[in-house]
Amino acid sequence: MTEKMGKDRAVSSARSGPDDVFAPGDANRDIARRLKSFYDAVEAEPIPAMLLDLLEKLDAAEAAAGRKA
Repeated sequence: MTEKMGKDRAVSSARSGPDDVFAPGDANRDIARRLKSFYDAVEAEPIPAMLLDLLEKLDAAEAAAGRKA
């Protein structure tokens, strides 16, 4: 039962960080810390101009299709 409670806690506190969820020295804690660091770095990267251009073209095509329907 405590294992289930631990998993629920991990899910409910996903934004609090790995140090708040896992015990010190736990391999999962180290993995979670590294994954969070990687995710934060990727999240901070700007959206490539090519992707923004593609999204604008998609919006325009959907708007044109909506006018024809």
